[in-house]
Amino acid sequence: MRVGDGFHFEGSGSSNVKIHTDGSPEIGGQNEGVRPMELLLMGLASCSAIDVVLILKKQKQDITDFKIEADGDRSPEEGTKRSPFRKIHLTFKFTGNDLDENKINRAISLSMEKYCSATAQMEALATITHSVEIAAA
Repeated sequence: MRVGDGFHFEGSGSSNVKIHTDGSPEIGGQNEGVRPMELLLMGLASCSAIDVVLILKKQKQDITDFKIEADGDRSPEEGTKRSPFRKIHLTFKFTGNDLDENKINRAISLSMEKYCSATAQMEALATITHSVEIAAA
């Protein structure tokens, strides 16, 4: 649904939770929401995050903080104004008590290679890599 007369939109999915998107100020946006391409990266990161947390909970890993930073490199397509992601890198950052690096790496691999539907969708279009950072609580 369009909000106002600019590039601000509000959408919702089956959960009825609202999310806002907006264009950049350079094209007349007002920074009232995330950019659509940022939303793609957020979807990829959050899909994997859910998998990883579920797996590590089952393995009794004591995670006190967890975030994923998603960076995407975009390249313009010849003859168009489109600029899709060609490379995406996810940095998984964990803080916790006695975290097992092998279990963390395995959980990420399972997510990226087997469970995360967003990864399956995006890897057909972009090279996806990842790294891990682990800190003690």
